Amino acid sequence: MPVLRVYQREAGRAVLASVRGRLGRTISVEIARQGGKNELSAQIELLLLTLSAGRDVDAVKCAPTYRPQLLVSMRRLWARIGQAGLANVAAMRGQTVSIGRARVVFLSAEAAANVVGHTAGLLLEVDEAQDVDIDKFDREFRPMAATGNTTTVFYGTAWDDSTLLERAKQAHLEAERRDGVRRHFEYDWQAVAAHVPAYARFVEGERERLGATHPLFLTQYCLKPIAGGGRLLSASQRAQLCGEHERRSMPVAGEAYVAGLDLAGGEGEESHDGRAGGRDATVLTIGRLVYPASDALVAEPRVEIVEHVAWSGEPHEQLLPRLVDLLRNVWRAARVAVDATGLGETAAALLAQALGETRVDRVKFTAESKSQLGFGLLAVINGGRLKAYRGDGSPEHREFHRQAELARVAYRANRTMNFFVDAADGHDDYLVSAALLVRASLGRQRRAAIGRVRE
Repeated sequence: MPVLRVYQREAGRAVLASVRGRLGRTISVEIARQGGKNELSAQIELLLLTLSAGRDVDAVKCAPTYRPQLLVSMRRLWARIGQAGLANVAAMRGQTVSIGRARVVFLSAEAAANVVGHTAGLLLEVDEAQDVDIDKFDREFRPMAATGNTTTVFYGTAWDDSTLLERAKQAHLEAERRDGVRRHFEYDWQAVAAHVPAYARFVEGERERLGATHPLFLTQYCLKPIAGGGRLLSASQRAQLCGEHERRSMPVAGEAYVAGLDLAGGEGEESHDGRAGGRDATVLTIGRLVYPASDALVAEPRVEIVEHVAWSGEPHEQLLPRLVDLLRNVWRAARVAVDATGLGETAAALLAQALGETRVDRVKFTAESKSQLGFGLLAVINGGRLKAYRGDGSPEHREFHRQAELARVAYRANRTMNFFVDAADGHDDYLVSAALLVRASLGRQRRAAIGRVRE
C-alpha cells in the first residue's frame, strides 16, 4: 500500500481527529493536481471502515459525476482493502464499498441525481468540490451530516472565487483566525515536488508549455483562484503576439503551413459566445510552423501568422472555390481547423470533401470546445509560440490586434471559460480564427520537405 507523504498525513490526522473526537468540523484540503488527494481520501476511508466494521454506519462521498470520478474512487478504495488483506470481510456492491457493517456510499452530485434520504454518520466527503454545485450541496448533501454532527471534508483544487471549495476555504481561514484551530490544508505543486522529483520535472514542463500565468497552471498547480472575468489578454501578453517577420501572400518552398478558418454567421445567427450575430467576416488565418530544437522542453512548433484574408457579406457557397484554391493550391496547408457551427457546418463538410477529411478539422462550437480553444490560445501566447506579422498598416493587422485588446474572458463552473469581444465593440472573428489556427498546429510533426499535393 502506498505510504502517505508528510503533507498527506498532516491533513489526514486533522480529519481523523475530528471524526474520532466527534467534533463535527468541516475541513478543506487543496492539493496540486496529481499530488495525492485521492490516495489520502482512500486511506482515510479504509481506516474508518476498519475501525467501524462492527457498526451499522455510513460514510458518504460525493463528486461532480459518478462516471468516471466516483468509479475511480471506488476502485481505489477496493484496491487498498485488498492490499490490507481485508477483502474476505469486505464487499463492493452497486454504489457502496463495505467492511463488515460499515459502508462508504458513493453518490453523484450531478443536478439530476436523486440522493435525498442518505445519512452520513461516519464521514461526509466532497471530491472535486470546486465543481460541485453549491445549491445542490447545501440542499441535498449538507443535511446528511446533521444527525451525527458528522465531519465534512472538501477536496479539490482552486478555480474562481465563487466555488463551493473556495467558500469553504474562506470560512475555514476565518475560523482559524478566531480560534487557532487549523481547518484548511493547502499544498501547491512545490510542496508535492519536495517529495517527488519526477513530479517537479513534469510541472516545470507544464509551466513552460502553458505559461506561468495560464489559468489552468495557476489553479491546478499553484492553487490560486482566478477572477471571474476581465480582459482575456494583458498588455504583456499582447506584446508577446507581436512578431518581427514580414507578412506573406505566397508560401516559401520547404516551409509547412496550417490554417484557421472562422466562417461568418448569417444575419441574426448567434455568435460564438451566444450573442445575436450580425455582419461578422469570414476570416482565414495562415500560419507558418517553426519547429523547436530536438531537445526543447516543449515539442510543439511556434506558429507565425503570415497572412490574413477576410471577406464580408459573401455567402459561403460563393467563397468555397476560392477557399479550396487558397488552402490546397496556394498555401498547401497541412491542416485547417474550421468553424463548423450553424451555417458553417455545410461549408466545412464541403471543404473536407475537397481537401480530404484528414486535413480538415471541423470544430462545432460548444461551451466545452470554445473553452478548449481559449485555453489553447492562452498557452501558446504565454509560451511565446504564437507571433503575428509585423505591422504593415493594413486593416487586417489593425483589426486582429484591436480584437486581441478588446477580448474579454468569463470563467465558468467546471473549469471552463468563454472568450469574446463585447457586441458593442464589434466581433471576434480574427481572434477565433487565430484560436482555430493554434488548434490546427497541434501535433504537427516536423517534415523534411513540403511538396505540392497531388490530385
